[in-house]
This record gives sequence, C-alpha cells and structure tokens, in this order.
Amino acid sequence: MRTFGGFKSQDRFFYGEVRAEEIDVLAQPYWLGIRTTGEILPLDNVEISIPVAPSKLIAVGLNYADHIAEMKRTPLGTPLIWFKAPSSLLAHNGTIEIAYPEHQTDFEVELAVVIGATAKNVSRGRARDFVFGYTIGQDISDRDLQKSEKQFGRCKSFDTYTPIGPFVYSDVDAADLDITLRQNGEVKQRARTSQMIYSVAETVSFASQRLTLFPGDVILTGTPSGVGPLHPGDEIEARIDDWPPLRNRVK
Repeated sequence: MRTFGGFKSQDRFFYGEVRAEEIDVLAQPYWLGIRTTGEILPLDNVEISIPVAPSKLIAVGLNYADHIAEMKRTPLGTPLIWFKAPSSLLAHNGTIEIAYPEHQTDFEVELAVVIGATAKNVSRGRARDFVFGYTIGQDISDRDLQKSEKQFGRCKSFDTYTPIGPFVYSDVDAADLDITLRQNGEVKQRARTSQMIYSVAETVSFASQRLTLFPGDVILTGTPSGVGPLHPGDEIEARIDDWPPLRNRVK
C-alpha cells in the first residue's frame, strides 16, 4: 500500500507521498503520474490538507440495504448518482459548518474512490484499471432541503459538506474493509464495504457510461445505516480498516 496526500507548509501547497514519518514531495498531482522532486520533509512539520482536486465529485446513494431501509426507500435496480460541488471538500481536522442550524443535518461515512486514468464507457471487468486509490469521505446532508427540493445536489454541496482524507491509498483491495463512524466517541455507523449493493467496479463502470471520468475525479460510494444529526461541538471520527482516521469538528 502506498500513501499520498495534499500538504501545506507556510504559504505553500504541494502533493506528496508519505513514507513513514516523511513526505517525498511530488512535482505534480499524484494521479497524473508520480514524479518526485527529491525534496523530503518531516510529516510533523506540515499541515495535512485536502488530498484531491477533482473536476467532478460524484456521490452514490442507496448502496447499502440497511441504509435503504432506515431511509424508507426502495432499491432502484441501478446505482443512484448525483454531483456534489468540489468546493464542498474539507480537509482532515477541518470544521464542518452547518449551513442552516435550524435544519436536520446528518453525517454519512463513505469509501471514496479516486480515478487514476481517463475512463469512458468502461466495462465492469476493466473498471478497477481506472482506479488510482481510495480514501475516507463523508457526505454531509441537509435533510430538510433534501426532502423539500427532491434532488440532492444543493443539500449536500454546501461549503465543508464533504470532509475527505486524510490520505489516499493505492495498491489496496477495497472489496471487504471495515467502515466506521464515531460521534463524540460513540459508534454510530459500522459496516463492511462487501455489503455494498454495487461494488466499486460496478459503480465506476456505471458512472463512466457516456460520461468521461478524468484522473483525480472522486466517487463517494454510499453510506451504511446509522446516519444521524450533527450538533455544534461534535467531534466526528470516520475510519476505514486500519487507515489513519478522518477527524472533523462541527460548528
């Protein structure tokens, strides 16, 4: 497994590969090709930033049977996808800012897929060839607007509504990983990625039909059951397998 991320050092932003406690600084985004600069920085001396910069941020809904049941929905027979604004991305340790405090706003932990090669009309059998790696994501959702507007783009795209990271991992088998969310230390969501109705390969293939996916694009693969409301002061910790957790605060 190789580990990549986005980092800040003073006023400088860069991508790098994490090796133990050091960062190998890259000359370009890792999803465009891994080119090192020769510069090595201590991980402790930099700020972990948003690890991706997608042209498209695609979300998948109703991909776990238990979540379909808790939302009182019915399976559609195909993946349900919509677009989230890339401006909603939030780094590890960033603060989720509830856009409308009077609305119910829920957490949703998800496995996120980072595309590594231009993909269009790819088959399910070849879909994983177009995946660079995986990370942890959240799909923060304003339920009041979701119900009243009957579409998901705006209610899930407010600033800070897509925490992601802290790192991206390549050379990973994501077929059966533990996925967990804790709110103030209490487990609220827990499942395995093997419980997804549509696998990563099926989702990538479906999303690529007549729609070009570019390197760096991100697909959130859906959330398991246990979603619930956020409150000011909450500490949210999202984990997948033994990867470092994604932690965020709420205000």
